[in-house]
Amino acid sequence: MPQERRCYALDLVADASLIAAYEARHRPGAVWPGILADLNARGIVAMEIWRFGTRLFMIAECEEVQTPPGNVPPVVQRWEAEMDRYQRRLPGTPEGEKWRPMTCIFNLSEHLATPGS
Repeated sequence: MPQERRCYALDLVADASLIAAYEARHRPGAVWPGILADLNARGIVAMEIWRFGTRLFMIAECEEVQTPPGNVPPVVQRWEAEMDRYQRRLPGTPEGEKWRPMTCIFNLSEHLATPGS
């Protein structure tokens, strides 16, 4: 099944103790099993979250499986509610959304694959 890489950005609340707590919630063994199962069920085969200061950058490798809109399991709703205390939406983010999709503007492999470059 073909995979697609998706990248997203989000900010954290600028508070060192909250940032440390957020990172702790994402360490191996700390993420709720229901969250991991939901990610798997939605076709996410790999995911990383990187941080610089208060800015988060998520990379997700996804298969073509998608959850229908409005079909969010209760465990995901509870996790998202817990994460709200740590997260700060980027400017211009619509209500009800957190992570903002990013647009790829450069891909080295595309340049290397171009004949004559």
